[in-house]
Amino acid sequence: MDRKDSHLTLCLTAPVELGAGDASGFGGLRFEHDALPEVDRAAVTTETELLGKRLAAPLVVGAMTGGTPRAGELNQRLAKAAEACGVGFALGSQRRMLEDPSTRATFAVREVAPGLRLLFGNVGAVQLNYGVGAAEVRRLVEAVGCDAFNFHLNPLQEAIQPEGDTRFAGLVARLREVAPAVGVPVLLKEVGAGISRATALKIRELPVAGVETAGVGGTSWARIESLRTADPVQRSTGELFARWGIPTAESVATCRAVLPDRVVIASGGIRNGIEAAKALALGADAVALALPLLKAAERSTEEAVLALRRVIEELRTAMFVTGCRTVPELRLRPLVRARDLTAQEPA
Repeated sequence: MDRKDSHLTLCLTAPVELGAGDASGFGGLRFEHDALPEVDRAAVTTETELLGKRLAAPLVVGAMTGGTPRAGELNQRLAKAAEACGVGFALGSQRRMLEDPSTRATFAVREVAPGLRLLFGNVGAVQLNYGVGAAEVRRLVEAVGCDAFNFHLNPLQEAIQPEGDTRFAGLVARLREVAPAVGVPVLLKEVGAGISRATALKIRELPVAGVETAGVGGTSWARIESLRTADPVQRSTGELFARWGIPTAESVATCRAVLPDRVVIASGGIRNGIEAAKALALGADAVALALPLLKAAERSTEEAVLALRRVIEELRTAMFVTGCRTVPELRLRPLVRARDLTAQEPA
């Protein structure tokens, strides 16, 4: 089976999420409920600006797939849903386009969703050590009309992947050289292990617009790749490292502290509007969701629209009951550590 289709099948059918415990870190945080919010619900707006584009909500359909007919169909459904809801859309890795230009149609989502407000391109940063340069990245951007571009950082996934590319030495210098020549804002994104303080400090010295955290808490690509390999050692290693990394909530707070003037997109196990609100309160400018939207899009475009509408409505409700009229006001609402009520003595 093609690697991309194998990834899709495992995401849709295998236990690839970190469901046990509070892996993302959001469960241990809560807002102070405001029973006197002093705001009319009709006045609450989720509209925001991200990378110069106006969005109906601070949401991005997270990077997932592309490169095969099945992936292309899912991308079209997801892009139509993003267009209908006025949110951003991020393509999966376009590396396949470089290898086989005939796969462009599986990424060319503007042709079915011309009203997309913000479209991110994507390729692995490590490919800069395998012959990809600024000219190739610009071709990817221009071929599908990207507004911004993600270089994804995935050393753990590549270490477990049977076909993994693991030459990560010298990437900071390569990114410093290539990022300014891409022609659109560049972000660096992890894929499930999060961005630590050490990584954020390196990124701070690079000419990039921001980051996407993709922390621990959602889909584990170490687990996915462990399910794909026939090597028992690699399989057990992938399973051991399934929870390796920085929880999403911690990564968001760290990135905002280290990168105060850059864009921070939170992702990694965010599954509802309350968690999205918490990520925004921790300092994120927007939130990306992937797997739940992929599962919805497998059913239909309408189901993907419904899933996005549900998150937006949940976010708006969280804003209302914390007295927030606008998204930036969430940063002024403190998150407190949730008490373990089960440990308390009965009154």
